[in-house]
Amino acid sequence: MAMNLKLGPQLQSYYKVREGQSARGAGGGGQGVQEAKPSAGAAILPFSRPCSTSINAIIIYNNIRRTQKSTRHPRIPLQLPLQWSDSISFSNSTISGSSYSLFFTRKMSNLQLRHVEGVVTVAAPPHAKGVTLGEPLSSDDALDPHHLRLVVPSHQFSQNALIPSPDKYLEMYKRSIEDPAGFWSDIASQFFWKQPWNAYSVFSENLDVRNGPVHIQWFKGGSTNISYNCLDRIVESGYGDKIALFWEANDPGVGATSLTYNQLLSRVCQLANYLKHIGVKKGDAVVVYLPMLMELPITMLACARIGAVHSVVFAGFSAESLAQRIVDCKPKVVITCNAVKRGSKTIHLKDIVDGALLQSAQNGDVVPKYPTHCEVEWVDAEDPLFLLYTSGSTGKPKGVLHTTGGYMVYTATTFKYAFDYKPTDIYWCTADCGWITGHSYVTYGPLLNGASVIIYEGAPNYPDSGRCWDIVDKYKYVTRYSRESLRILGSVGEPINPSAWRWFYNVVGDSRCPISDTWWQTETGGFMITPLPGAWPQKPGSATFPFFGVQPVIVDEKGVELEGECSGYLCVKNSWPGAFRTLYGDHERYETTYFKPFPGYYFTGDGCSRDKDGYHWLTGRVDDVINVSGHRIGTAEVESALVSHPKCAEAAVVGVEHEVKGQAIYAFVTLVEGVPYSEELRKSLVLTVREQIGAFAAPDRIHWAPGLPKTRSGKIMRRILRKIASRQLNELGDTSTLADPSIVDQLIALADS
Repeated sequence: MAMNLKLGPQLQSYYKVREGQSARGAGGGGQGVQEAKPSAGAAILPFSRPCSTSINAIIIYNNIRRTQKSTRHPRIPLQLPLQWSDSISFSNSTISGSSYSLFFTRKMSNLQLRHVEGVVTVAAPPHAKGVTLGEPLSSDDALDPHHLRLVVPSHQFSQNALIPSPDKYLEMYKRSIEDPAGFWSDIASQFFWKQPWNAYSVFSENLDVRNGPVHIQWFKGGSTNISYNCLDRIVESGYGDKIALFWEANDPGVGATSLTYNQLLSRVCQLANYLKHIGVKKGDAVVVYLPMLMELPITMLACARIGAVHSVVFAGFSAESLAQRIVDCKPKVVITCNAVKRGSKTIHLKDIVDGALLQSAQNGDVVPKYPTHCEVEWVDAEDPLFLLYTSGSTGKPKGVLHTTGGYMVYTATTFKYAFDYKPTDIYWCTADCGWITGHSYVTYGPLLNGASVIIYEGAPNYPDSGRCWDIVDKYKYVTRYSRESLRILGSVGEPINPSAWRWFYNVVGDSRCPISDTWWQTETGGFMITPLPGAWPQKPGSATFPFFGVQPVIVDEKGVELEGECSGYLCVKNSWPGAFRTLYGDHERYETTYFKPFPGYYFTGDGCSRDKDGYHWLTGRVDDVINVSGHRIGTAEVESALVSHPKCAEAAVVGVEHEVKGQAIYAFVTLVEGVPYSEELRKSLVLTVREQIGAFAAPDRIHWAPGLPKTRSGKIMRRILRKIASRQLNELGDTSTLADPSIVDQLIALADS
C-alpha cells in the first residue's frame, strides 16, 4: 500500500470514506488503497488542529461484507426483554423538583455498617498514627505490609474536599444503600432528561439465578442522551468557550492543539451527520479502531448522539483479534486511520483492518463538510451505549454491554468524588479509550462534569522517560519535572503494591498528593472500592472503602459472608447504576460467569482481604491464586513481598505444576537498574518472602527478567508468563498487543540461566 506519512504539522485531518467493496469487485486486482489524499474536486472536512504526526486520514468502512453466510447488520437490541421482576416496594411518593422521596425496602445490615464504620475509628486519634499529607513515607514504611503507616489527609486538604470527613462519607453511604432510589435519583436529576423515568420504579434487579433470569435496570422509561449531557448541556450552561480537550502529539512540540466545548460539539455533529448520511441508525454497531487522537472521543460522542452503539477496539490488537470482534457484533461501519506513530514505531492500522475484513477498499470518497448541528436521538436509559470486548486470550472475547442512563449517572459521580474534581482542574488520564478506563475516565466521566481533559497520542517514555512530566508541567508553566501542579494521583489496572504506592506518593506526588488507588472492572462501569481524597487516611496498597451504592462482601467457598478481618472471594450484593447488563449475544454466559458461582451476588472473580479496620486489599484474580500443598496463595501478595526488597524493581508471579506440592511458585523478577544477577541475591529474595509471608509462599524459581511482557496500557500478560514458566513455548499465542514483543524472546533466552 502506498503510504505518505508526512511528519510535519502542515497536514490537515479529514475523514475519508471507504465503501466496503470486495477486492474481487469491479476494477479487480485487489490492489492496495492509494495514498489517503483528497480526490480532485472533493470537499474536505477539516479540523481546527494540524493532524497527528503519523496519520493522514480517518477511514470509514461502510456496509462491510464478510465471508459468513449472513451479511446483515443487525441492530443491538435496544432493550433487553424483561422476563422476571423483583418484588420491590416503595412508599408513596411524588416528584418534587430534583428531590425524590423514594425508599426501597433494602436495609443495610449491622454487619455491613460495622465494616464501613471502621473509617471513622481509624481516622480518630490516637488510632490515626502515621504521616500527614505533605510528609514523606520512609523506606521502612513499605517493608512490612502488615505494619504500614497511615497517610492522613491534611486539615487544609480535607477542608476543601467534596467529601471532607468520614462522617460525611458515612452519611451519604448509608443513604445510598438504604435508599438507593432516592440517592441516585437526586444525582440523576442534575442531568438533562427529555422524559423522566418512572418515579415508582427507579430500578429493578434480580441477581439470584435461582429466582429466574438475571437482570438489572436503572431509570427505565427515562429518555436522555449522554452526548447531549457531555456537550450541549455544558455549552448551554455558559461554558462553551472552556477547553474540553487538549491534544499532545507523539512527537514533542508537534501538532499540540485544543478544542473548546463549542468546537467539540461542532466536530461531533459533523461526524454524526455523516454517519446518518451513510445509513447508520439507532441501535447499529460501529467498530472504532483508532489511536489516541481527538477523533477517538469525537467518534464515540458522535455515535452516542445518534443512538448508535460504539465498540472501541484498542489500536494495538492484531487483525485476528479485531476480526473476532467484528464477527461478533457485525458492525455497520468500521472507523480507522492509515497509521499511527507510537514512540519511534509506525503502526499501519489500515493494513490490520484490511486483514481483519479480508478485503481491501477502493475508490474512496472524501467526506464533505457536513453541518455543525445535529439533532439528538433521545434514547431510553436502558438502551445500549457501547460494547467493550474483554481480551480473547482465554477464549472467545466477551462483549460487555453497558446501557446509557445508569452508566452516565454512575461514571460522572465516581469521577467527581474519587478525583475530588474542581472546575479549575486540568485532568489527564493516561489510559487508552480502547479500555474501559478510557471510556469512563477519559471521555464520559470528565466531560459530563465539564472538565478540561488532556489526550496524549504517544508512549509514556518517548522520546525519554520524562515525557509525562513534560506534559504535566506544560499546562502550569512550572520548572521542568517539578510536577508542582499535581493535586491528586490515580491508579487502575494491576494492584499497586505498598512499595510502588510509596514511590508514587513520595516521588511522583512529592508527598503532597493523595492517591486514588481504585478497584473496579470493565463490567462495573466505574470505581467500586476507592479512596475519597480528604475523607479518610490511606493505607499504602489498599483500595480502602466502597463507593456510594456499592456493597462489597467477602465470602468463603460455600458463599457464606465472612465477618470482620478475613480473606476470601470478593462479591457485590445488590446492583448499582453502572453495572453492565449482559454479554452481547450470550446472556447464558453472563449468568454462568458472574452470578451462578454465588447465587444472589455478583462474583467479581477477584480475591480480597479485609483488615481489622475495614480496609479492603485486593489479592488478585482468583484464577491467579496458587495452591501450594493446600495453601492458597495470592500472586499479588508474593509480588508485594518481592518488590519490598530494595534491589527488586518489579515482579510477576505465576503457578506451575509440581509433582509433590500440586503447584509451585515461579517468580519473574526485574532488578533495579545496575544491579547484577547473582545466586546470593536470589536467596535474599526468597528469604524476604519467607519472612513476610511464610516458608510455604517461598518461590521455587526466580527467573531474571530484563522486563515484563505488558500491553501498552501497562497490564502484565500473565498468560505469556505461564507458558514460558511451563515451557509451552509453542502456545504463546498472540503477542501483538505487547508494548515490546522482544521482551518475550529475552525471557525465553534467560529461562535456563
